[in-house]
Amino acid sequence: MKTKAIITCLVTAAAIILCSCSSGKAEEKKISSEIFAMDTVMTLTAFGDRAEEAVKAAEDEIYRLEHMFSAEDKSSDIFRLNQKKSIKLNEDTGYLMDKAVKIYKDTGGAYDMTVYPLMKLWGWGTDDHRVPSSDEIKKTLEYVGSDKLTLDSDIIKEEKNQGIDLGGIAKGYTGDRIMNIFREYGITSAIISLGGNVHCLGNKTDGSPWNCGITDPDQPDGEKLLGTVRVTDKAVITSGGYERFFRDEKTGKVYHHIMDPKTGYPAESGLISVTIISRDGTLADGLSTACYVMGKDASVSYWKKHKNEFDMILVSSDKSIYVTPEIEKYWEKT
Repeated sequence: MKTKAIITCLVTAAAIILCSCSSGKAEEKKISSEIFAMDTVMTLTAFGDRAEEAVKAAEDEIYRLEHMFSAEDKSSDIFRLNQKKSIKLNEDTGYLMDKAVKIYKDTGGAYDMTVYPLMKLWGWGTDDHRVPSSDEIKKTLEYVGSDKLTLDSDIIKEEKNQGIDLGGIAKGYTGDRIMNIFREYGITSAIISLGGNVHCLGNKTDGSPWNCGITDPDQPDGEKLLGTVRVTDKAVITSGGYERFFRDEKTGKVYHHIMDPKTGYPAESGLISVTIISRDGTLADGLSTACYVMGKDASVSYWKKHKNEFDMILVSSDKSIYVTPEIEKYWEKT
């Protein structure tokens, strides 16, 4: 894995661009790094006297959690569980699974960490994508459902043929952990991008909020922004079908990677981009997937019951944009 120092005012990610230039305290020590982990490019920037130590500790934590949560690493908790069907969890994995089950229940199963068999069936995580038959999907759906898991204290059990993939929530948790590490080192201003998952600590060094740009789904290369949102001490996490997809050679139809756990097919909810803004990055990561699956109406209804926990920006296939009222004053369409 490659690490290099970078000094930049623009952090680019698959789904979110961060405009973080600041003309604030020129004397504030700034340390940035770029690494590749969890199958994506990650950028970390921290300001402060102990910024170098903080960024190094954050890198170490990313690699530790990558090793722990990977569905492919043979020594990880998740790989061992998917093979043995019953293991004792470490503290981080146990916390994350508890959180995943809660989001699963709260969203009526729209977010489900047990979609791993479906992801494998469609060839996600490989270069061999395929459109399964309806019979294959129907059979695989029998293994999907977090309610089929047995979680007893720190012991978790899967049913036969089940599988877990924490890819839809692990980077959110990783971002939360990095923010905690930065605080431990006395950092009060920092910004990170974990492959589209952006986490902001405090404000910029000039005291103004961080300005996060949401990528236009029609131009995911980042050349055009849909708009910008100003945040302080929050995660800004986007999910979109434009991030990973393939075209069926026979029909020409495009299929994306965000699976609907109820149908076994990529979600067709009428949404093409979902951005969740929350102090809880783990929650934001899970809800960005759940709301994409639920669609606009169900997501708005869910938000009304949990408005103290998060805000959101929804982009529909007709290009209309819905912004929750609490964040609207911080949102500016480009």
